[in-house]
Amino acid sequence: MSLMASRPQLIAFDLDGTLIDSVPDLATAVNRALTDLDAPTSTEDDIRRWIGNGAQVLVQRAWCQDDHGEQLSDLQDPNISALYERFLYHYGACKGDATRCYPGVKTALQQLHEHSIPMAIITNKPERFVGPILKSLQLDDYFGLILGGDTLAERKPHPLPLLHAAQHFDVNPTHCWMVGDSRNDILAAKAAGFFSIGVPYGYNHGEPIEAARPDLVVDSLISLV
Repeated sequence: MSLMASRPQLIAFDLDGTLIDSVPDLATAVNRALTDLDAPTSTEDDIRRWIGNGAQVLVQRAWCQDDHGEQLSDLQDPNISALYERFLYHYGACKGDATRCYPGVKTALQQLHEHSIPMAIITNKPERFVGPILKSLQLDDYFGLILGGDTLAERKPHPLPLLHAAQHFDVNPTHCWMVGDSRNDILAAKAAGFFSIGVPYGYNHGEPIEAARPDLVVDSLISLV
């Protein structure tokens, strides 16, 4: 039976690791920024593992070369502050050139759109980058709301962005879905009262998405339709 039988009033999607594989561009930007500061560069596998808590935490982990780098330093450190600014510059210059949709994403979004289901993007990526990436991948027409990691006072795993989205569409959170690849998505969904759906192909800090105990795991977004 199709999941559409339960007819959600809103589906919120994470972006990186859920709709798109952005690691190649993120790795390029991080390593160009590290090179600017004469710091050791990181592997793409490292960067894939460090994604999920926003750009600031990503560069902190890259500077410390540690999975828990955000606990070791912060943007008060002038080196990390400089690295963050260089990362933003280089990531903007990448223009999403090597970023791609995961298989089935465009088909799923089109079919959900045909069902007239409102959809939103809730990501920890800085908002300034989200619109241009969606446009370059021809995904921008599907979403009635975009929330980046710096749009509101809190970001995932805090429930605020999800609750804000539900309020924006004037729907009850218990009738909403959150679809993501990381524990931050699942924790935010549970805290907000959303139905949580995990995908196993994303980043999630090297952990299986099942460890976060989502309400449902789907191998492809096609399963949502």
